[in-house]
Amino acid sequence: MVVGTIIIKKQNLGEQRVNSRHLVRLFFSTLLVGGITAGIVGVVSRWGQFQSLVESKEYIEILMTFIWLVGLGLIFSVISQMGFFSYLTIHRFGLGIFKNLWNAVQLVIVMFVLFDLVYLRYITFGEGGSLTPYILMAVLILVVALIVAIIKVKLTNKHAFIPALFFMVVATVIEWVPVLRENDQAWLYFMLVPLLVCNSYQLLTLQKINQKSAEELGRKKARVQMNTSKA
Repeated sequence: MVVGTIIIKKQNLGEQRVNSRHLVRLFFSTLLVGGITAGIVGVVSRWGQFQSLVESKEYIEILMTFIWLVGLGLIFSVISQMGFFSYLTIHRFGLGIFKNLWNAVQLVIVMFVLFDLVYLRYITFGEGGSLTPYILMAVLILVVALIVAIIKVKLTNKHAFIPALFFMVVATVIEWVPVLRENDQAWLYFMLVPLLVCNSYQLLTLQKINQKSAEELGRKKARVQMNTSKA
């Protein structure tokens, strides 16, 4: 069976030939992560509803509700994966267009997105209330993004920090737009947490996939060279 490869290029990380089999595994594992995360978040955020169902012994209703929450998590996971692979494409175009300025451009976009996340939501939904909840939500995303970017640097190199930060902030907010428009607090966090978890998982898992693909490619080349030398 012939298994294809997909080439992913990231700044200063070199060209990586990623075995498509590993990408399929990444797709399904990310689905699982999104589903489980949404299920847990949904149960925690709706604990009062679940508690009443437990007390009334509505076990089928509990199961159906949990399955519904997991199903939504699968949808969030697919949205996350679309954002992830879209960013990989955009990143290559950005490097080609802006060259060494691409990191600076990404930082400007990150600041712009965080500012808009606070300002635009406040003028739309704030109604003269406190600005603090809107700032805290942006800070939460930034803190998670910084943590993931630092871990990414430890797994790869220092040049991965800004691309990781950009993806975790900008891509997450764009993926989050459907519920941002509605401004339902329960849905805001119910979608945000799975998106952050799925985006973090994909970003940090990509390096392992690259390593496995490189090892497989190295073994394949060694076998070819051995067969050639025998011939």
